[in-house]
Amino acid sequence: MAPNYERRPEAVAQLTPRQYAVTQEDETEPAFQNEYWNSKAPGIYVDVVSGEPLFASTNKYNSRTGWPSFTSPLEPTNVVEVVDDSHGMVRTEVRSTHGNSHLGHLFPDGPADQGGMRYCINSAALRFVAAADLEAEGYSQYLHLFDNPDGAAAGDKPVMEGENR
Repeated sequence: MAPNYERRPEAVAQLTPRQYAVTQEDETEPAFQNEYWNSKAPGIYVDVVSGEPLFASTNKYNSRTGWPSFTSPLEPTNVVEVVDDSHGMVRTEVRSTHGNSHLGHLFPDGPADQGGMRYCINSAALRFVAAADLEAEGYSQYLHLFDNPDGAAAGDKPVMEGENR
């Protein structure tokens, strides 16, 4: 049976003030002052409201922007792109499909050799599930991404501090 990811009022009620502002009020957390901008731990990132899988550390890279950046979603059907014309500019907003959480924005300035896209995501919208905890937390279908002892995907080049891949 497939997991049922949805926006639940009790999950929204448990959000911290920053998580609420980001996910429910479309705010942006400060650059370099958020939990995952510099994290290199192997695992996946899920929606803090619904638990739906969104991104994997195997697609995370150092964009030097101060926010977690990914080249692609883990599950594209769990990510919705919406036109955002706020703040006097047109951007592509990224939201979770089931939780309807504001995640961040999508920009066409990512690594060219990996598709050229940068999913610039707020840490406050995410919950990290370490590779070692995937099975216990119900995400065992993603264990194959971390088959190597160091947590990198097969053939994946590790991200080095200060490197923009």
